[in-house]
Amino acid sequence: MTGHRLRVGIVGLQPGRSWAARAHVPALQALPDTFEIAGVANSSLASAQAAVTEMGLSSKAFASVTDLATAPDIDIVTVTVKVPPHFEIVKAAIAAGKHVYCEWPLGNGLAEAEAMAELAREKGILGVVGTQSRLAPEIIHLRKLIAEGYVGEVLSTTLVAYAGASLGAGTISDKRTYSYLLDRANGATALTIPVGHTLAALLDVLGEIAEVSAVLATRRPVAFAVDTQEWLPVSAPDQILVSGILASGAPISIHYRGGPARDGDGLFWEIHGTEGDIRIAGASGHTQMVQLTLKGARGDDKVFRPLEVAASDHAGWPKEVEPGNVARLYARMADDLRNGTRTAPSFDDAVAVHRVIAAIENAAESGNRVVLN
Repeated sequence: MTGHRLRVGIVGLQPGRSWAARAHVPALQALPDTFEIAGVANSSLASAQAAVTEMGLSSKAFASVTDLATAPDIDIVTVTVKVPPHFEIVKAAIAAGKHVYCEWPLGNGLAEAEAMAELAREKGILGVVGTQSRLAPEIIHLRKLIAEGYVGEVLSTTLVAYAGASLGAGTISDKRTYSYLLDRANGATALTIPVGHTLAALLDVLGEIAEVSAVLATRRPVAFAVDTQEWLPVSAPDQILVSGILASGAPISIHYRGGPARDGDGLFWEIHGTEGDIRIAGASGHTQMVQLTLKGARGDDKVFRPLEVAASDHAGWPKEVEPGNVARLYARMADDLRNGTRTAPSFDDAVAVHRVIAAIENAAESGNRVVLN
């Protein structure tokens, strides 16, 4: 696919509040030689037209997802809506022969993700998934350090984090926007979103997980909607505890807690090895959204020292973390389309993360250790 800028149609652009507005639009605008935002589709034509106008875009507003997906002047359909409609939108885009960038989680559960990956393979479509923490400069640098033996042989890894203000905090600011996160059946929980994003990065750095045991607890069974002043039922877990073994044999421990960190220090991830240790920190467990820092100590070191990412790894990208990571993923997608490579996180990569999440759910429900194939 060469000879013109790649034309992107965004599904789910809401100025001022949506992920597409915060991350995708600025990411695409940072790559003007490669992409153009050619279309927008929302729940109605009026909503799409309003989004185009308010965002100052020259894009065409479409009356429906089907109209956008079948338009001849759209190359890529970007899916940024809530999780439950992902499956039908992605199916429509693939049926129309369009490449797809779908935000994570790919599907509402493993079965949907597997079905979408299979459809993409059958149609020869490039499907990429928005596990953009994998492309954060700090995660790429971390992967290199581990591969080069900074810590020696990995003996174990421990991760403790907070899920953020909208997940498991006991309150939500906006019922219309956030209430769907309270219902586990919608597939958008602390387990699937921040844990899922972080698992994608962890698998890149440390390799596959071989087996898991888990506890999923809903300790806050109701949440208060500030805007409507009402209490709403909660079935999504706000305490996620996972223990397991990596394919390498190293033990792994993960604990995500609902809500934000009290002091803004919301992520502690340590990789412990025979020769040294690395600590990864951030403001929350949403590794795809926050600035990460790395510190390391080796040998006889008694102090952890910063492990800086090269300045060149940030040059030319948006300075803000969210659009910066999304822009890196789009750039890889463009390279893959033009060169026939497979460097961007794919639907198959998404299925691998969904399988780990399904194993965690199965382990928590059964009370048994679950072995991943």
